[in-house]
Amino acid sequence: MRILEWTQLTPRERRAALARPSLAARGDIAAVALEVIDAVRQQGDAALRAYTERFDGVLLDTLAVSRSEFHEARKSLGTEQLAALERAIDNVHKFHSAQAPQPFAMETMPGVRCERIIRPIQAVGLYVPAGSAPLPSAVVMLAVPARIAACPRRVLCTPPTREGRANAAVLVAAELCGIDTVFKVGGAQAIAALAYGTSTIPKVDKIFGPGNAWVTAAKQLVANDPAGAACDLPAGPSEVMVIADEAARADFVAADLLAQAEHDGQAQAILVTPSRNLAAGAAAAIQTQLGKLSRRAILDKSLASSRCIVVPDLETAIDVANEYAAEHLILEVDEPRQWLPRIHNAGSIFLGAWSPEPMGDYCSGTNHVLPTYGYARAYSGLSVLDFVKGVTVQELTPAGLRSLGPVAVTLARLEGLDAHANAVMCRLDVLAAEVPPSASGTGVGA
Repeated sequence: MRILEWTQLTPRERRAALARPSLAARGDIAAVALEVIDAVRQQGDAALRAYTERFDGVLLDTLAVSRSEFHEARKSLGTEQLAALERAIDNVHKFHSAQAPQPFAMETMPGVRCERIIRPIQAVGLYVPAGSAPLPSAVVMLAVPARIAACPRRVLCTPPTREGRANAAVLVAAELCGIDTVFKVGGAQAIAALAYGTSTIPKVDKIFGPGNAWVTAAKQLVANDPAGAACDLPAGPSEVMVIADEAARADFVAADLLAQAEHDGQAQAILVTPSRNLAAGAAAAIQTQLGKLSRRAILDKSLASSRCIVVPDLETAIDVANEYAAEHLILEVDEPRQWLPRIHNAGSIFLGAWSPEPMGDYCSGTNHVLPTYGYARAYSGLSVLDFVKGVTVQELTPAGLRSLGPVAVTLARLEGLDAHANAVMCRLDVLAAEVPPSASGTGVGA
């Protein structure tokens, strides 16, 4: 891990120090994703089977997971594994239940009633990657808020193994979260199927979940198509920034950096510290811990784009964190909570030495679907709010229209939209010819 002195860097070098790994061949990735989407739209399930054979190495007779496969998956997990999934689901449910938005209504003025009602998205697609690390935790993070939001249709897609089965832990997590509709389809082809529907997989209104570059490209493409489906949030490779002071344990810091770096070769881990001793200690601890970890090839690649930045003080470290806008931000400093009000850009924040990032990944209760690649400047992590819509309602009485209508007429004419003005004036003219204002009711529904 390279160690950089922040005060010795030029503005250009500072931008380079905080640059994410380049997502190479974006145009080629988008072109392949578009080709897959077009094939699925034209050929439906036949294209899904062909791509599954090509990319996953298995030819499936049926894409849907059967009840017997759910049953076998449950039997394959041990008691401790089931208990861990149940505890994680319980904590995520507790935290996300508190996020459920509430409807409200008010009179902005006499006779003018405005409301906001909450409606669940009617059909949601949940994508759970498998790859080198199947993610039952992703099922929990997607399915729990979808269930709290009461989305009527919840469909899950996940790639099959070479034996033609879905990952057992993924299936068990889905079942524990109330999802019984699972399809063994992965990649951009799964996104296309969810967005447009096939004879087997129903079309959904919004797609959630992480994935590789092709999945991400497919989500962006279908989200830009009115006939497709919305997607949850823009995302790139996983990342973590650790801010640590001289009191931090170098082995803890190293472990936190490696935990994110092992996701894939494009992941990024950055340490920001005012302590040169801590920087050197963390770099040494990384080398020590690397020898004990199984995903060494991935770690070697991702650590090449990771670095340590030495800053003059913690105030500067917080400024660097706000500029970087990390997916995960860990504060391994003395009294970390005092710095919380100064942090504006982060997907999820972990306070103190005893709050390792994997707790948020799995079971603390927060959601691990977070904005990456700097999107934390403008986006939040996944929540129940992403699975519902707020619909506004307005209702005016005759008296309310008499009072407020002329304002709308004036503003419409100010904008040169006379049809807008006419829609109000034709009603005001009728009211003017009828009952005098003093004889009409003032309450909504009068």
